[in-house]
Amino acid sequence: MRVVTVEQLKTILAALPANPRVVASGNFAAPTVLLKAIDESVEQFKLHMLNAHPGIPDRAGVTYESAFVGPGMRRHPRLTYIPSRLSLVPILFRDHYVPDVVLLHTSARRHDTVSLGTEVNILPAAIEAAREHGGLVIAQANPNMPYTYGDAQLYEHEIDYLVEVDEPLATKPETDFTDVTRNIGDRIAAKISDGSTLQLGIGAIPDSVLNTLVSRKNLRIWTEMFSDGVLELHKRGALDDDIPITASFIFGGTELYEWLHLNRGVRMLRTEKTNDPGQISRQAKMTSINAALQVDLYDQANASHVNGQIYSGFGGSTDFIVGALHARGGASFMALPSWHPKANKSTIVPRLTENVTSFQHSYVVTENGVAECFGHSLVQQASNLIEHAAHPSVRDELRAAAHELKIL
Repeated sequence: MRVVTVEQLKTILAALPANPRVVASGNFAAPTVLLKAIDESVEQFKLHMLNAHPGIPDRAGVTYESAFVGPGMRRHPRLTYIPSRLSLVPILFRDHYVPDVVLLHTSARRHDTVSLGTEVNILPAAIEAAREHGGLVIAQANPNMPYTYGDAQLYEHEIDYLVEVDEPLATKPETDFTDVTRNIGDRIAAKISDGSTLQLGIGAIPDSVLNTLVSRKNLRIWTEMFSDGVLELHKRGALDDDIPITASFIFGGTELYEWLHLNRGVRMLRTEKTNDPGQISRQAKMTSINAALQVDLYDQANASHVNGQIYSGFGGSTDFIVGALHARGGASFMALPSWHPKANKSTIVPRLTENVTSFQHSYVVTENGVAECFGHSLVQQASNLIEHAAHPSVRDELRAAAHELKIL
């Protein structure tokens, strides 16, 4: 590994092959200094990031690739969307979209290592693919990035160049709760017992669930990502401290990042492990909680498309839904408000016209109730969705539609 300045790095990057594929830390750990350097020194390149946020390079000559589209790439004319479960993205790097360079946002050096900190995810696979094919691995080492363990640790010999930076990490804004999101969170939490293993994402509904679970005992965390609510569970004694928290990326506040630093109770693993349905299914009372934009009477959920255009992607929801359904005592929750206020229409629909992201869930939960799905006949499943999940104002319409579809 060679420590270089930004100006030295620009000279190195200018020697990359024509139109290189650049994989960069995504979500909320974008390596901003490295992205700026490549933007200023390489005329054309393909930028591959998961859940990229605004502020990434955006000009003629820069094209985007992603299997999970964030707001920084959403609806962009130069975006190539690559459909893939998150657990399979490492195979994309190995066999189909080999990186020429990987840009990382890491912790400061500790002995002969750095840590990927809050963002492990698909990066270890990208690093391996790049190194196998002669690509470069470049890190921006930041003292504000917590040093985490597991697959987050990288030895210096795995990195070609390192630039030392000092910049604040992105932090999560205050959650905006509503009566609807609190209601949904309470309904889900009521079905979660002591000793359950949780997978949940970020947002008002997962945060509402966690707020209600602080009185539980011996909870475990096996999840794609987590935020400040898990720290609160730890503070309140709701977690099983004998079992490490397992995750692949993290986004939260400064207090959470300080707690993560050198915390061996948190194990950051690569996506192939956290999102492996086989490993998920072996977790005690595995409980997955995911959100959708629409659910139809066949218990098919759309969580990825709006008006026929890609909005996000599969992400890890499909991995965890399957794993939870196979787990002994496990359950998969699909959560959504029953009404979309901006579109002024029901989110429970007769049949999806958008793309199907997932199907078969244990429960579909709205502010109106909990619809039991898996283990019931098609007729009972549709009836439960209409009577317990749908907005009361559209139940007659949904019953009529179910008769036309010959479900009821």
